[in-house]
Amino acid sequence: MDKVVIFDTTLRDGEQAAGGTLNVQEKLEIAKQLDKLGVDVIEAGFPISSPSDFEAVRLIAKEIRRPVICALSHANAEAIDSAWQAIEEASRPRIHVFLSASDIHLLYQLGKDRREILELSRDMVARAKKYVDDVEFSPMDASRTEPAYIYQILEAVIEAGATTVNIPDTVGYATAQEFGDLIEGILEHVPNIQRVVVSVHCHNDLGLAVANSLEALRRGARQVECTVNGIGERAGNASLEEIVMALKTRNDFFQLTTNVDTTQIYKASRLVSELTGFLVQPNKAIVGTNAFRHQSGIHQDGVIKRAITYEIMDPRSVGIPASSLVLGKLSGRHAFKERLAELGYSLDDEAINHTFQVFKELAEKKKEISDRDIESLVAEELRTTSEVYHLDHVEVSCGDHNIPTATVRLIAPDGQILADAALGTGPVDAVYKAINRIVRVPNRLTEFAVKSVTEGIDAIGEVLIRIESDDVTYTGRGAATDIIVASAKAYMNALNRLLAVKKQRKNR
Repeated sequence: MDKVVIFDTTLRDGEQAAGGTLNVQEKLEIAKQLDKLGVDVIEAGFPISSPSDFEAVRLIAKEIRRPVICALSHANAEAIDSAWQAIEEASRPRIHVFLSASDIHLLYQLGKDRREILELSRDMVARAKKYVDDVEFSPMDASRTEPAYIYQILEAVIEAGATTVNIPDTVGYATAQEFGDLIEGILEHVPNIQRVVVSVHCHNDLGLAVANSLEALRRGARQVECTVNGIGERAGNASLEEIVMALKTRNDFFQLTTNVDTTQIYKASRLVSELTGFLVQPNKAIVGTNAFRHQSGIHQDGVIKRAITYEIMDPRSVGIPASSLVLGKLSGRHAFKERLAELGYSLDDEAINHTFQVFKELAEKKKEISDRDIESLVAEELRTTSEVYHLDHVEVSCGDHNIPTATVRLIAPDGQILADAALGTGPVDAVYKAINRIVRVPNRLTEFAVKSVTEGIDAIGEVLIRIESDDVTYTGRGAATDIIVASAKAYMNALNRLLAVKKQRKNR
């Protein structure tokens, strides 16, 4: 069977999703999980775009050794030089050069003609080739470009040294039939196409990214660019988990395989969701909360008798345990540690001890602890490992005839205990104002969302917020059985991210 190259661009195109900013350490953490997942190529970032992106790409190139580490570059000399400087320590470096090809982009964005674009494409690929053997080229907005012109560009960049040519449906315009025809036409009409890997990069503006990608693979493409949870610019990218599991589940149809360890999919999904702040909708294929849940009586009866009646995939194949070990207040540390391992978490002893203590406190409030509760506790533990200020105490007084009042106590980086109080229009507003009186970092709250992690009146509540400072958005998440405490944790999480970025900038 043919092998499909899985090119993950979560850290580049995925991060372009509005509000999805990641810091350097968060990008490295995701890159490590992508390595465990077994992706073939990690597009680590766009080095010329910012100093922090350059640093993230450089660090990933230095520490992640198995996969190809790719850096994106404009079709200009400075950007290509920057890309090379960021990945020069990689064991398998790649430079990915892109340039618009459609007449729409040439006319309204670049102000260049087709001849100029063709020459620039060829010259910049040749420049990248001086640095690395592995060069990828993308004619942006290919799906709205005249095929004959695409053929010319591809032939020229292959002659200049490109080893992968990527065909982007940049604005998600194509249908599966059209996109498949484009790929087939390229394979038939570009004379030197057999010297390279043909890749595709599809966006989801019409909800067709996965369908278009799969059709392209069926027609002969052998690299697919995708992101965990399908995150990315606008409506997002083709979803890695959906593509990989479609190829695996319908191997009889596609006759294609990948190097992905599918049991790492769920953990990758949760990690990306946690660090970007983008919740995975319950009905999301493969990794959604409801993906392997059955409510219909007919479905439940069938699954009990034989899972294959209504499940085309074993949940364990994507890293979701098929059955749950029921944990409660009488459960011991060993059972808790085993459950963490089953869910794919590997924490050091200190983190396990602290999380177990929080688990026991939660178990006093709830009869049974679900997997989602445990995942929420682990996420909370990971959030507190890089704190600048630690939330030590929250107390609120409110009611229909009272002015909401909040008292907050924080522990500063030097260990000093700081406390203050404030009035607000509501309890959460009062808490945030009290925190602001202590931290004193100007910001604006732009989004606030609350959801229940599990069902029932004793469920853990999870709060997602976004704040903005100096035109940069920072995401925070917090969880607790008390929604006011969860709101305070979420705000502190966002503020700590903001403070960490400011510290990085100051130290440059």
